[in-house]
Amino acid sequence: MDRRAFMAGGAAVAVAALGGIWYSTRPQTTAIPAMPTVSSQGSADTSGIVEMTLGAEDAPVTLTEYASFTCPHCANFHKAVFKDLKRDYIDTGKVKFVYRDVYFDQFGLWAALIARCEPTRFFGISDMLYAQQKDWIGNGDPAGIAERLRKIGLVAGLESEAMEACLTDEDQARALVAWFQENAQSDDVTGTPTLFIDGEKHPNMNYNDLKALLDAKLEG
Repeated sequence: MDRRAFMAGGAAVAVAALGGIWYSTRPQTTAIPAMPTVSSQGSADTSGIVEMTLGAEDAPVTLTEYASFTCPHCANFHKAVFKDLKRDYIDTGKVKFVYRDVYFDQFGLWAALIARCEPTRFFGISDMLYAQQKDWIGNGDPAGIAERLRKIGLVAGLESEAMEACLTDEDQARALVAWFQENAQSDDVTGTPTLFIDGEKHPNMNYNDLKALLDAKLEG
């Protein structure tokens, strides 16, 4: 099955409720939110969600990426494209980069809860999540995935108690899923990675093709 595929259905993006609101991964200790179902009526408050950006706020071009931490095509994009993109365009003030989460499953949501625990560490943790994607997903065992995500968080410098609070924050989980639904529906995002260059939608692509589009925008 192509993990990139997801479709908008009815008034909301179709997000399955996997295992109810909570999925226990540590007996008699903490539990991590499963994928909540959020209606289009706005049952979750998304006002506190932080937009994750890199680069100069006044950069002449804005590039937005919709991606999922469990999407292998996204992992490949961050391995083969993002490093050069950051060096040549983001770090030089030419491009403002915006990262927006997409959730196919509860595991991608858990990864986002870890990555967003301390916003200043988001992109560093994101790099680790994509680079180690196959390792932390493993065989798909929820308890094993939760423990490996915790280890990534600890290596990234998150405090154990703070990380646990982030990972088990049901309100934040609901807000993130609602925010994803709002963004994906508004921008008609149906797969990942999906790129927007100054609002123009583009599919996944290699670095040379992306460079050509960015240079054309900068020259125009």
